[in-house]
Amino acid sequence: MNRLSNGRLIAMQRNLRARMRRTGIALVAAMLCGTVATQAHALNKAAKKQADTVAAMPADAVASVNGVAVTQTQVDEAVRASKAPDTPALRAAMKNQLIARELFRQAALKQHYDTRPQVVAAVEQAKTLAMTQAYLHDQVKPAPVPETDVRARYDAIVAGLGENEYESSAIAVNDADTAKQIIARLRKGEDFGTLARQFSKGPAAMQGGALNWISFKTPIEAGNTQNWPQPLAEALVKLPQGGLTREPIQVGDEYWILRVDDKRATQVPSFDQAKDMLRQQLEQVAMEKATAQVVADLIRSARIQQ
Repeated sequence: MNRLSNGRLIAMQRNLRARMRRTGIALVAAMLCGTVATQAHALNKAAKKQADTVAAMPADAVASVNGVAVTQTQVDEAVRASKAPDTPALRAAMKNQLIARELFRQAALKQHYDTRPQVVAAVEQAKTLAMTQAYLHDQVKPAPVPETDVRARYDAIVAGLGENEYESSAIAVNDADTAKQIIARLRKGEDFGTLARQFSKGPAAMQGGALNWISFKTPIEAGNTQNWPQPLAEALVKLPQGGLTREPIQVGDEYWILRVDDKRATQVPSFDQAKDMLRQQLEQVAMEKATAQVVADLIRSARIQQ
């Protein structure tokens, strides 16, 4: 009887240990399942948040900087403004520049640079400029330039052309002595362009004094000199190719030196070749006239103290 009891006791102990092992494995498995489920939930939440951020970006976004989109339109505008050949490398560089600019903007805003006096003043100036340009765009209405005006301008120019046209260079200074010294140096072989850049106060000084082709109907008549001062026109037509004025030519308070770089028979462009340029010139004149009228109207209605 005791042996049977002992055998049963041993069997019961074995069964108990087996059950405990199975229960322990189940508990560990449950704990593992809970941990995995928690991590999976966190990953799903992060993925959903990322998906929501991507979904919130504009359709043409190429990047996002702390939630602020850099768009394809911005990249396109930057490429056009660069005036460089449109290449994948250029587009990548422009995108990186836009990203850097947005980083700078956000950093400056975070440190309240937007409230600094110089920034506020610059913003106000930009606002004033944009507002003024918009106002002038709406208020200045130049008269249209009809084809007849373009034709009349062409005919007037052609009528004022002479047999020859001249390509010339000029130096203009403020006193006769300096002009005479320059002429002497030119006759000794010094470079005209170098002296023009050094001394000239006249047109195209930084280009060595080189002027465009010009033609005058001879004999020279007042008011028919293509906007040249009459003394200069008269001197130019008397010079041979390569010729240099012997004495300075006085025009108002300035003293001019002329050289004929080239001379040829006048080449008259056809009306079709010249009409676009002439129309632009006449439209510019019309714009200036309309702007002056707007200014005059504003002055009449304003109280200005000086």
